[in-house]
Amino acid sequence: MLLITIASGAGIQPVAAATAGPSGSHTSTADPAVSVVGNQLVGGDGVPTRLIGVDHSGSEYACIQGWGIFDPADTDSPAMIDAMKSWDVNTVRVPLNEDCWLGINMSAPQYGGSAYQAAITHYVDDLNAAGLVVILDLHWNAPGTQAATGQADMADEDHAPGFWSSVATVFKCHQGVVFDLYNEPHDITWACLVGGCQVDGWGVAGYDQLIGDVRATGATNVIMVAGLDWAGDPTGSYTGPGGYPGDVPYDPLGQLAVSVHEYGSGDDATLWNRWLPLLARVPVISGEIGEYDCASTFITDYMDWADAHGVSYLAWTFNGGGGRSCSNGPALTTDDAGDPPRMGSASRTTS
Repeated sequence: MLLITIASGAGIQPVAAATAGPSGSHTSTADPAVSVVGNQLVGGDGVPTRLIGVDHSGSEYACIQGWGIFDPADTDSPAMIDAMKSWDVNTVRVPLNEDCWLGINMSAPQYGGSAYQAAITHYVDDLNAAGLVVILDLHWNAPGTQAATGQADMADEDHAPGFWSSVATVFKCHQGVVFDLYNEPHDITWACLVGGCQVDGWGVAGYDQLIGDVRATGATNVIMVAGLDWAGDPTGSYTGPGGYPGDVPYDPLGQLAVSVHEYGSGDDATLWNRWLPLLARVPVISGEIGEYDCASTFITDYMDWADAHGVSYLAWTFNGGGGRSCSNGPALTTDDAGDPPRMGSASRTTS
């Protein structure tokens, strides 16, 4: 069988199904469930688990570029979901575009608003029904009337609060859905990251505000928060280097996990071991890992370290078709059936 490598020999605990949630906008009794207890993630049965999986890119860019919602178009299909499950993953991360979700600033509005929301909701339903946890992240955004054709320094005050209020309302009864508040913050201070600020004439929505927006809907889902340096430095999310007062994100429900992205830019266990005090306090999820050369040295080292320390991780990205290769970003697969190139082979092994 082909599966994600757990190099230390530690198995992947299944994410247990939840019972039906309270009445709300959207509920599925087939949902898996995940929550935070102390510094661990647990499934619906209360057993500690890790989220091990893949990212599936496309839903952040196809809509705003005006040619579809997913890449490939049949992403939400039994064949594609079966291909991802063949890797023995328990989680899929789905990147979102705030303009497409809200139906604003689009050249092809037929791919936004209610159409986009319906497509994403159907995809999440199908992934959950297949027993997979889904991480939804705010991936591309822009302030004002600018089209969200990439990611800004951080979530924008103009649209991100409304985006997360809407997303949380739709999925608040899905305990198999995790909210990743912002993909890769960068070039702002820790104080701004948490409390908001002004950047280049537009307002940043900090984590405290966005967590409040999510919780105001009644959603109890796990929330992920990334640190700075394009999500490469998670420690400031909780330890607050520089002594800024009030820079610790606060969730009244205690359902926070820290997000970190790792792409093999000279990082090794010397750096990762500096995160150990953080790991003692909260779960850490590597929402993206990969190698730009599509080799396997770094990804294997990181997975070995993560396995030894209980860190969850998802590999970028499962897409293989449409000419995608490592020349334009890390790619796990050479085709959409899940056949891997070199980096994918390191994330998947035969047993």
